[in-house]
Amino acid sequence: MSGKQYLTTEGETRIKTELEELRGPRRQALAARLRDAIQMGDLSENADYHKAKEDQGFLEGRIQELEHLLRNAIIVEPGAISIGIVVVGSRVTVQEQDFEPEVFFMVGAKEAEPRIGKISNESPFGRALMNHKPGDTVEAETPGGKIKLKILKIE
Repeated sequence: MSGKQYLTTEGETRIKTELEELRGPRRQALAARLRDAIQMGDLSENADYHKAKEDQGFLEGRIQELEHLLRNAIIVEPGAISIGIVVVGSRVTVQEQDFEPEVFFMVGAKEAEPRIGKISNESPFGRALMNHKPGDTVEAETPGGKIKLKILKIE
């Protein structure tokens, strides 16, 4: 891992929306659950109370994680993408040997969703593609072995 976390503006928006939901409605609903559980009496044997406290710990941990990410992430602005080489934020068309070309969107690790074509700059494909240009052939080391990809286009 490079230590730097990258987010696209889309990813930043999604994380801010999640953070708003967690800080607002989710936190309020959990506080209500805790109040109800406390009103039931004996907390030492109150499963609802213990579950609510556990859920509160997870909620607060997620809030801290998202706040830290937003404070420290490098936000990749669409207009700032360097045309000509693969960087976070690039849409890359590649081809493996005689297979059909595939399009990948390079994102930071926190946004990666390989099933829909969003690959992390820290993944084997992402590391291989980074800082290369159209026409380059790169080799990615995957669990299934080495794969050669030719970069056809960068947008």
